[in-house]
Amino acid sequence: MTTQPNNLDQWFDHYADRASGLAASEVRALFAVASRPEVVSLAGGMPYVSALPQDLITDSINRVMRDRGPAALQYGSGQGLPALREQILEVMALEGIQASVDDVVVTTGSQHALELVTKLFINPGDVVLAEGPSYVTALVVFRSFQAEIAHVEMDEFGLVPDSLRAHIAAVRAAGKTIKLLYTVPTFSNPAGVTLSWQRRIDVLEIARENGILVLEDNPYGLLYFDGPPPHAMRSVEEEGVIYLGTFSKTLAPGFRVGWVLAPHAVREKLILANEAAVLSPSSFTQSVISEYMSVADWKGQIGTFRDVYRERRDAMLTALDDYLPDLDWTVPNGGFYVWVTLPNNLDSKSMLPRAVKELVAYTPGTAFYADGNGRSNMRLSFCYPTPEFIREGVRRLSTVVNGERELLNTFSQTAPLTIAPPARSMINPPANLS
Repeated sequence: MTTQPNNLDQWFDHYADRASGLAASEVRALFAVASRPEVVSLAGGMPYVSALPQDLITDSINRVMRDRGPAALQYGSGQGLPALREQILEVMALEGIQASVDDVVVTTGSQHALELVTKLFINPGDVVLAEGPSYVTALVVFRSFQAEIAHVEMDEFGLVPDSLRAHIAAVRAAGKTIKLLYTVPTFSNPAGVTLSWQRRIDVLEIARENGILVLEDNPYGLLYFDGPPPHAMRSVEEEGVIYLGTFSKTLAPGFRVGWVLAPHAVREKLILANEAAVLSPSSFTQSVISEYMSVADWKGQIGTFRDVYRERRDAMLTALDDYLPDLDWTVPNGGFYVWVTLPNNLDSKSMLPRAVKELVAYTPGTAFYADGNGRSNMRLSFCYPTPEFIREGVRRLSTVVNGERELLNTFSQTAPLTIAPPARSMINPPANLS
């Protein structure tokens, strides 16, 4: 047996090729630092679960154990509890989706659903089209199955249909197979923008014309601030869309309950894949969520979350205006994130250690691209810190950004940095960073 020099893992040569695609995301790598109490974390997308009615959660747990404890603690169906799947239909109906309970598969969080879909469809070398920027852990999943990722341009109205057409043509001209179009169309992670209704129709038509399955990931759709977003893409396309949902953002991530709504034939394979992976999703957590939804005003609770996150979004936008007024950023109407664009000369990834030293954390834009792009961007999350901490975090961040500017202006042989007037719609890095 040969081993790599200086490699401490004696089994290094035994791993499957796909293991090379496994790597810690930059978001996960930040958690250890960001969890320190003195650090203001604008990095992780952790829901503010303290806004939940703790007594109702506790009562639901107690009732489940009292009334059906043995069943809740037992193995269950690979498709999920029928009662919860019925309630999931009520949730999706708020976004215009009409579906059958038979086509819902409960998973261990929507991340698990994403992996199951990828496992079913992706062969090594297949191409996944994804927004640029795109959800970091989705990129990790796709790479773990040896997919190639092609990023499609976004702007303030979401994914750009003309760019999608161009990417499809380029990928096919190279002789490669496109399997999926992955999108977070509503309050996207990380950009915070929402795909307009007309573009949803256009994107679905392009996908239909080209025989490409759309994977619609929708964790944030009900967390709007100033008015409901367009209905889900799945509301107008049943056979060409696989829809991913989760209770992690509208209830709590600790339950680890999500779901897939898929065309009938795909649904059958998802159930088999689910059983092969986990045998069955947790009967206990499903039972608790079902009980909670039966007795609680869950729609009102989502409204409470909207109020909490709206206040925090406003705090972040105000702080950015006050402390970093000449930068560019998106203005989300829901969700958790603001996407900030730095001057061309600044590198968000190399700047991060200095930010941590100043006791503030963010996520570098490079985490959200598979091709090394995003160095002039950062994702700021407003969901977890209080408005006061958000403002203090942005103040600390301004110290870092301005310090980096001064260093560059001092030691650069070029003219001092100049910044164009803010263009809040900017999503992609400037072309000279591609």
